[in-house]
Amino acid sequence: MIELENVGYSYGGGELLREVSVRLLPGSFHFLTGPSGAGKTTLLKLCYGELQATAGHVRVFDTDMRKLDRDQMAMMRRRMGVVHQDCRFLDHLPLADNVALPLTVSGRDTGEEAGNLRELMAWVGLSARADALPPELSGGERQRAALARAVIMSPDVVLADEPTGNVDWEMSQRLLQLLVELNRMGKTVLIASHDLALIRAAKSQVQARVLRISDRRLHLAGADL
Repeated sequence: MIELENVGYSYGGGELLREVSVRLLPGSFHFLTGPSGAGKTTLLKLCYGELQATAGHVRVFDTDMRKLDRDQMAMMRRRMGVVHQDCRFLDHLPLADNVALPLTVSGRDTGEEAGNLRELMAWVGLSARADALPPELSGGERQRAALARAVIMSPDVVLADEPTGNVDWEMSQRLLQLLVELNRMGKTVLIASHDLALIRAAKSQVQARVLRISDRRLHLAGADL
């Protein structure tokens, strides 16, 4: 699904990542860990094309990211669900419409998907907030909505940047279960997280590999997690 080969990324004269190589196979489940500022968000952005590697190659769905034009990039991103840390929403639209926005943009009939939307909103505990505007939401509610929006189109790959960072343990387990179920359906999942308890909970349910960024390089974490 995603392959990074000797990837490096530098910005402003500083090297953030060096010689990163990893393959995310179909149906795999990965966690990405490392201290704050290590480059977890940068690595995720390289995976979905918001950033371009300054060295090496990034291939997504067997295609070199550098060879994609704007339309091809848009098509590629429709196969990927991304949960950003900053939870970007359109503030003038009700929450349910924000969650359904990928369906609207892709031209799919949101009426036909209404049942799936309701079920997903219930799963993330936001049924009662469907008509609320984004500025009215708490940080945890925004985080849950961001995950719901990322998976509404059942993407082939889910990339999530600290998706449980602003929710309590019970809700984080519920969101994790949603990601585990998507993985069991064959979806590839990559979660950036510093929550070791969450990682341990996931490893008890799925074959999850844990990758750690340190000293600008990517390493396979040990079994002590």
